[in-house]
Amino acid sequence: MELQIQNLSKTYPNGVQALQDVSLTIRQGMFGLLGPNGAGKSSLMRTLATLQEPDSGTIQLGDINVLTQKDEVRKTLGYLPQEFGVYPKIDAETLLSHLAVLKGITNRSERKDVVKALLQKTNLYDARKKNLGGYSGGMKQRFGIAQALLANPKLIIVDEPTAGLDPAERNRFLNLLSEIGENTIVILSTHIVDDVKELCSDMAIINKGQVLYKGSPKKALGEIEGKIWEKRVPKSELEELRATQTVISEKLVGGMPVIHILADENPGLGFEPIEGDLEDVYFSYIFGKQAVDA
Repeated sequence: MELQIQNLSKTYPNGVQALQDVSLTIRQGMFGLLGPNGAGKSSLMRTLATLQEPDSGTIQLGDINVLTQKDEVRKTLGYLPQEFGVYPKIDAETLLSHLAVLKGITNRSERKDVVKALLQKTNLYDARKKNLGGYSGGMKQRFGIAQALLANPKLIIVDEPTAGLDPAERNRFLNLLSEIGENTIVILSTHIVDDVKELCSDMAIINKGQVLYKGSPKKALGEIEGKIWEKRVPKSELEELRATQTVISEKLVGGMPVIHILADENPGLGFEPIEGDLEDVYFSYIFGKQAVDA
């Protein structure tokens, strides 16, 4: 099954153009959607989840027209939004069972088996009787995935799922997503580059409502090979370098800025070549391309 998005555009009443002629083909497996906050990722996810209408364009999930067959989409969709609320005074088992009924799993015996299996899959079975208000952030996210997996969805959308998780919970959550992605289309919308690097065989970079890159992380890394240069610089030199070079990232190391620039040839000035990573790819599209195009 494929998800085909063609020429999707959306402008909100306040004039913000959230999506600009977005076209993507997404196949089974883990698909990473990378972009900064405000890039249009959540607008795209909400449109795919039938929560808002686009101004123009088409979306096809297999033989289902997502924009005209919303009920059919919802039967086969699992969705974990960025802001996922739970009833704090209800235990996980009870709430998941209730959500299963809403998903159409009305047979009591079947529902009990499904709930048990999902709580085990998300490593929440031992805490099934605990009120959700007492769950950690990572446990709530795993509960969110459990509810998203009800009724064996063909498409799962997760929006910024690891934001705020500690390293152990993040790893546990990413391992769970990776397992799910073996048999399902899973769209991982995030601004955290490492999430995509570790999980996804296909990805897109989006900013200001436009798709800047679509392809595999490996292909993206090939595009910047031999083009990333690094230098440790005094703060006093930063402004001049920003004005004369395509600076794609800056970070303080030991109190002194270390910058990466994008250049086809050795820029001199003491810059050293380095092997670029996916973060450099991301920054090269978000910052470098803008600088070049300007």
